[in-house]
Amino acid sequence: MQRNNVISIAKGIAIILMVAGHAEAPELLTNFIYTFHMPLFFITAGYFFNTKYTSDPWSFCEKRFKGLYIPFIKWSLLFLLLHNVFFHFGILNEQYGNWSGGVTHPYSLRDFVHRLVLIFTSMSGYDEFMAGAFWFFRGLLVASILFLVLFKLLDSKLRLSPQKTAFIICIGALAFTALRIGFGFKLRYIPNGGMREVWGLFFFAIGFLYRRYEPRIKEHWALFCIYFLLLCGAAWLHLSGMNNNGKMIDVLTLPATGIIGFLATRYVAGVIDRKGNAIRDTLIFIGENTIYVFVFHIISFKLVSLVKIWWYDLDFAQIGCHMVIHENNHSDLFWLAYTIVGVAVPLLCLHAWRRAKTISKEQGAISN
Repeated sequence: MQRNNVISIAKGIAIILMVAGHAEAPELLTNFIYTFHMPLFFITAGYFFNTKYTSDPWSFCEKRFKGLYIPFIKWSLLFLLLHNVFFHFGILNEQYGNWSGGVTHPYSLRDFVHRLVLIFTSMSGYDEFMAGAFWFFRGLLVASILFLVLFKLLDSKLRLSPQKTAFIICIGALAFTALRIGFGFKLRYIPNGGMREVWGLFFFAIGFLYRRYEPRIKEHWALFCIYFLLLCGAAWLHLSGMNNNGKMIDVLTLPATGIIGFLATRYVAGVIDRKGNAIRDTLIFIGENTIYVFVFHIISFKLVSLVKIWWYDLDFAQIGCHMVIHENNHSDLFWLAYTIVGVAVPLLCLHAWRRAKTISKEQGAISN
């Protein structure tokens, strides 16, 4: 139980960092976050993979589809249905968009049907401006099932130890990534060529390996300091995270920063877990409900954007900026407000929803 709590705390820290990155925190901090925060989620998922699923793969696939595909479909459809509604109220508009100048547009019936089909068939087509983190659902689903398939095939042919099998998968994932970057090789039927999915496969396998070598891995404040300094150096060098378009140097650097970032976060999570205070309990709750932060942090950002519009007397249409209002973002502290609201609002709504359901059940039981 303690080990699971530590992983939950680590996930809680990672999701807060993700929201801070999306909130356009200062550049050095954003660079720091992006070197490891998404690999951490794949590592924690691989941590819980059990080899028993090689004998019962369908139960694992069923679990993954219920936990990833169904939520993706549900929330993607919600934002698809609300897309033109957001335009009607000005929450989305064609005047303001993202840093690269891209904007979104109202959907015609043809656009709606096209995206609807893509949502069900390739887990794409979702509203990029309101569901910008949804690639993670597809990435983890593909990575975890691909790991199971490869693990089962290698185990049946080579009869190696689980650790050696996972290590081979890591090497294969890195080799594919090198081909993808060096020669433009892609998985044609996965959006964006499968770059993130294969990186996810690599880090999923790393999580599997970490679980088996965990007792041998030392934890010490001095090691944490080394990890932290290395990540600061990676941020200063602007090393890449799990991007769709990478460089060959990423094949060497991203595995290092992803693993180091996980180890550093794991150490901090262990320290917090041993304290046993309200911060620990809050981070466990956040870590166990990251899916709701993934889904709703961008729409929650709009609440802070309203305040920023009032504070700077900006054009109301800037509420359509993706993901946050860019003006003065490097000179003010609104990124902190975006981060707090982006994490707190989805989870407070979740808590209120669960509380209302509990009260309703209790009242129903009393009336019966």
